Amino acid sequence: MLKEIDFIFSPSQFFNKEYILNSIADKCNISPGDIKNFRIIRKSIDARKGVKYNVRLQFVTGNDQFPALSGTFEFKDVSRSEAVIIIGAGPAGYFAAIECLLCGLKPVVLERGKSIDDRKHDIAKINREHILNPESNYAFGEGGAGTYSDGKLYTRSKKRGDITEILQLLNFFGAPEDILIDSHPHIGTDKLPVIMKNIRNKIIECGGEVHFNTKVTNLIIDKGIIHGVITSERVGFQAQNVILATGHSARDVYYFLDSQAVIMEEKGFAMGIRVEHPQELIDSIQYKRSGRGEYLPPATYNIVKQINGRGVYSFCMCPGGTIVNASTDKEQIVVNGMSNSRRNSPFANSGIVVELRPEDFYSYSEKKIFSGLEFQKYFERMAFQNSASGLSAPAQRLGDFVKGKISSDLPKCSYYPGLINSPLHFWLPEIIGERLRSGFKEFDKQMKGFLTNEAVVVGVESRTSSPVKILRDTETFNSINIKGLYPCGEGSGYAGGIVSSAIDGRQAIKKLKVKSL
Repeated sequence: MLKEIDFIFSPSQFFNKEYILNSIADKCNISPGDIKNFRIIRKSIDARKGVKYNVRLQFVTGNDQFPALSGTFEFKDVSRSEAVIIIGAGPAGYFAAIECLLCGLKPVVLERGKSIDDRKHDIAKINREHILNPESNYAFGEGGAGTYSDGKLYTRSKKRGDITEILQLLNFFGAPEDILIDSHPHIGTDKLPVIMKNIRNKIIECGGEVHFNTKVTNLIIDKGIIHGVITSERVGFQAQNVILATGHSARDVYYFLDSQAVIMEEKGFAMGIRVEHPQELIDSIQYKRSGRGEYLPPATYNIVKQINGRGVYSFCMCPGGTIVNASTDKEQIVVNGMSNSRRNSPFANSGIVVELRPEDFYSYSEKKIFSGLEFQKYFERMAFQNSASGLSAPAQRLGDFVKGKISSDLPKCSYYPGLINSPLHFWLPEIIGERLRSGFKEFDKQMKGFLTNEAVVVGVESRTSSPVKILRDTETFNSINIKGLYPCGEGSGYAGGIVSSAIDGRQAIKKLKVKSL
């Protein structure tokens, strides 16, 4: 017999196999000795009224066996197949390439940045020597921005498609089986590089291509039909279908698309700062106890408030994480967060951002579609001007920021390049700063103790999503005016995060395949 059953356990009960075995036996009115084995297939933590694990498990008796949690995949030899150019080796690009292998197309991946092994040296230089390589950093390179992140694998948007196969594919390429079980799965930045390398090796093994240090600078278009791309080395790659899977930090792409009359439009996004607390403080607030103990993971939070008609919310919360420099230019400061699989840093950080609409930044550019980009760039440069030198980031104690008071000093922080004391309350745009200050007061009502001078705010968190949308046909994913061009992922303006970008990349190939049949 194979059976599924739901339980609610205390943390200590959840980690006691004998207790779980006896609980199954009691609930099903059988002897513990009749149970051949059991396994957890779904779990989540509910800390609203005492901390509990909500669990779904399977157990077997007799000669029955557990079915496989993950799926099986048949990757094809595509060495002689029709080529599809994929611009970008982030989640959208690599999952588009995986879908090519599954449906019999040859992916030719062009990535402006470096391979994982080479990229990690440039990441180290950012943290140790405060040297930024504009083409190889936390945003650009194999795996895209998702490689150096918390590796969170959930999305609020269910309309994009089922995430099950995305998780199964990640598991196939080396992610732990836990991602198939946890309600809010994550991988961790220490494990993601190996997974990206495994995906690349499979692409090459099946006859596809991956080219690093290959920056696409133009599309080959004739009479509204795409025929390939040109790189910065003046090398041409020819194909009748091009998947545009660049991230939204690749701003130069939007400008050359505009020069080639690809139709785009401006869109809203969110912008703010990153806040960091001691993880112990977040644990005590969320778990309502002193210390989380040995059975609970570092606590997370997710807060959304409406302040003066705009959403103010937490974004990319990283428990047990670090703040990193996500700049892509030498005269800007951009921050983001990441954490490894163990989430064992003593700090918890999160973006706290304000909803912005296109009319908020039209004055920053003569061309409307680029007004959001220019707005971002203006305040990224402002953050750079308010830093001391190199890649240090402007920061302020949280309580002082809310009070509009200059901090006398700063607390310890996970941001390796270092902080510089700066009055963010003074120079952040009013539409953001005022709402952030009100938002933090509201956050404190929900999470008592959140608003404290033990916490630090670091600027600026500006790359939450694309401020530009590349218009595509809803049904075919084809650019609305360039035949054979398929914008997808974060840079297209239709996705955000690892999972939604991966789904979007796969969907683009599926649409392309249907067209070619």
